[in-house]
Amino acid sequence: MSFDAPKLMLAQLIRFDLPGRALTLCDGGFVWFGGEKYVSADAEYGAVAGADAAEERAGDEAPGGSIVIAPPSATAAADLSRPERQGVGVRSWLVRIDEATGIADEASAEMTADLMIDTTALKGGRGYRRLEIGLMAVAERLFLINQGNVLSATHHKSVWAGEGGFDHAGSSFTVAWGAPSPPRGTVAGGSGSRGGGGFGNGIADRF
Repeated sequence: MSFDAPKLMLAQLIRFDLPGRALTLCDGGFVWFGGEKYVSADAEYGAVAGADAAEERAGDEAPGGSIVIAPPSATAAADLSRPERQGVGVRSWLVRIDEATGIADEASAEMTADLMIDTTALKGGRGYRRLEIGLMAVAERLFLINQGNVLSATHHKSVWAGEGGFDHAGSSFTVAWGAPSPPRGTVAGGSGSRGGGGFGNGIADRF
């Protein structure tokens, strides 16, 4: 390799697809990638303090991971923890960049994660603040069970207001539908040579 050849190094890029703007962070300095500038620290939301590698799963588990952000203020942490942030896409790439220009070689980019925000947990103390963001794959939504969507009157009326077809679903009745109650005064027979109780009484007399 000649001395005038560009010096390349690897960089980790992370992009949060926030509504209204994208939060683009890298692991140091700045990087131009896809027409966007990735910085080591965002003025509004802070910097990446750590990240777990996204892992593939098997069976009934989907890929997931976590990212730790060091927000500059409690306001920034609260903004990233708003309910509408759940489901926001988070992608990361490993890419080679030219150290002299900070421009990424996009042909070398390898996507290492394509997840979305699941949970957030703020931890901190005096002079210390960290927001741990739990990530999950879109496929994990297939495993979620909404136990409220059942054959119940409450859920039925949430879809068809005022419709009372399920008002008595699951109710128990002392008298089964379609089965007449026995006439009053009926007494079962006693024991005898034809068998105990009233079972079979009168059947043999007919044949």
